[in-house]
Amino acid sequence: MNHVATVARLLALDADHLPHGLLVQVAGYHAPGDGGGMLVRWDAAATLAPNGGTVLAPPRARKGRWLQIHDGVGDFRRFGHFDGKTPADAALDAMVGDPAIHRIEAHTDLLFVKRHTFHRSGIELDFGGHTVRTDGIERNTHDNPFGAVLYFRGKVTDTVVTHKLTAVMPDLSDVFEVGDSSKFAVGQWWTAEVDALAGKYERELQRMVQVTQIVDGSRIRVNYKNGWELAAGRTITWTRVEPVERAHVRDMVFVGAPPYDGPNDGSVPDDREYTGSHPVAYEYAVSCDVSGIHATATWWPVIMRRWCTHFRTESCSLKNPPTVFYGGAGYLTQQIYCLYGHVSDCHTANVRHLNDFTASAYCTVENCHGDGDDAGGNPFTTHGQYEHDLVFTGNTGLMDIANSGALWGTSAKRITVRRHVCSWFVAGTKITDLTLEDVRVIPRATFDPAGTLQVNADGVQMRGCSAKTFAIGQRSNRSGRPNVIQGCTFEPPAEAVVVQTPVTNPVHFVECVFTGLDGAVFRGSGPLRFTRCELRGKKGGGRPVTLGAAEIVISGGLVDEAPLRLSAVRDQILRLGGGVKVSGGGEALLSRAEGTGRLRWELIGYRGETSGQTAHLVLTSGDNHYRAVGSAFTGGRLVLTGASTVLHTECVEEGVERSLPAEGPRVRVADNLSL
Repeated sequence: MNHVATVARLLALDADHLPHGLLVQVAGYHAPGDGGGMLVRWDAAATLAPNGGTVLAPPRARKGRWLQIHDGVGDFRRFGHFDGKTPADAALDAMVGDPAIHRIEAHTDLLFVKRHTFHRSGIELDFGGHTVRTDGIERNTHDNPFGAVLYFRGKVTDTVVTHKLTAVMPDLSDVFEVGDSSKFAVGQWWTAEVDALAGKYERELQRMVQVTQIVDGSRIRVNYKNGWELAAGRTITWTRVEPVERAHVRDMVFVGAPPYDGPNDGSVPDDREYTGSHPVAYEYAVSCDVSGIHATATWWPVIMRRWCTHFRTESCSLKNPPTVFYGGAGYLTQQIYCLYGHVSDCHTANVRHLNDFTASAYCTVENCHGDGDDAGGNPFTTHGQYEHDLVFTGNTGLMDIANSGALWGTSAKRITVRRHVCSWFVAGTKITDLTLEDVRVIPRATFDPAGTLQVNADGVQMRGCSAKTFAIGQRSNRSGRPNVIQGCTFEPPAEAVVVQTPVTNPVHFVECVFTGLDGAVFRGSGPLRFTRCELRGKKGGGRPVTLGAAEIVISGGLVDEAPLRLSAVRDQILRLGGGVKVSGGGEALLSRAEGTGRLRWELIGYRGETSGQTAHLVLTSGDNHYRAVGSAFTGGRLVLTGASTVLHTECVEEGVERSLPAEGPRVRVADNLSL
């Protein structure tokens, strides 16, 4: 074995007298022991282009090369990069372009000034926690979040199959009509894209999937259960792709390229979209993971993905991007048309989004936290382009779902959020089967003092959540499961609309607590039920709570200092029972507004407690039908002079002043106990 001290000494050897196959151990690149040492072999016939690392050429040698012998691990030091001052782009291209290298390591800071596009698989780049800078990087093209320093992109073939569905494709089906299945083969990857609906980007299906079975002559099975029913006549376009696979990037401190100053309101043009930089992008990629990237001052998303399936983004962060107002800029990670992703243990400060899903499905986000979300950004978002089956667990930061506008469809399905803390949570668009567990919305003076939590009454289910302002709207009606809010606490501001006018679906509150009620409105016409709930009014007595539902059932629990008033804008029935206790002062515990609706009042197992001139119920006008059986009234008055029918029986009254219509065929008062 021959030895030399440095690469310069190696290249100074007389190439005319080197035997073919000679092995030489180089002790260092610039100096012995500097980490750039390597074992090389002389290939007298080689004419490969020298690259300063894996291929070394003596000066003026047309033929004959020193070829680096390695175990598949490349190192930037073996290309002479030690201080991050000299661009390392050529070394990066050489190592990624060498199919014998499966891992690339950085042991010092680095400088890149090019935007690289790679098409290879089976490569891991580990920057060892060192800093990568991009000062002076070449300009990007317009609106191009894929102009990253490291852009891995699969190949899109010219094989395209288009088929119009002959039958309805149900939700959660993994068998697709394709017309002629002989054009497909098991193991192939394809993108599947359905034709658009009303919105420009409104498609329920945009995924990259793998064929797992040829079912028959016209159908295939893929590794994805479709999330939305597709009607007969819809057209799906299939395009065969050859994705990059297992191209991983790890452990990098990344500093975006200056300049950082510019418009602070999102206005265009903004030259920073061309001069800014970001580390990683993937397109048509499978099982490509990113971990340990910590970025500052990046323009486009730190990790940008489109048409990706099976991936992990872990332990990454972004601080202080140049803007949070320019569309698409200032993100930690964005996923478009993605499947089976896992984002975890990430953090952001003062960004637009920590995580953004667009037209993606079966992904999870956990233990991710965004701070500094007061001005312009919310860490967790989805576009509303028919995302489905997403799970968020143990995160903190503002959140909105399916809220980017009609162009995308404002739709999502089966979204689950658990143990989330924020000061603003908006999910009021066409979101079906939303599940919230232990979501806590805490008012914050610097962003949303109202502490808003907004949902859509289309299969929403909530357990153990809390907010100040809570609002239920209805933008869709796709679900078959009930709307249930259980074990939650709310403190609505004065005159808050809790259930909005468009709500026609039933809404059921179970064991919930409302405090500080003062003129709150439950306006929707859909059935409204409270089971074992506490409705507590403003201390000292608040304005009546207005109920607009056609059917209201209050079973068990209590209503205190929160007088209930039926809106009478439609025919209504109010059922109070199950031992519910209604108490307080003011004019009346129960009353009606001046509307034309026919109202039915059913008090079965009701307990009312008041005093003085406060009435349990005042019915002096309108079309009213009253029935009380087995109820208890303590103190105050009972005014039913405007009731059209009255049945008051088997009740206990203690210190109650009655004002009842005269007995007759439509009025029966009997078998009561007065104390």
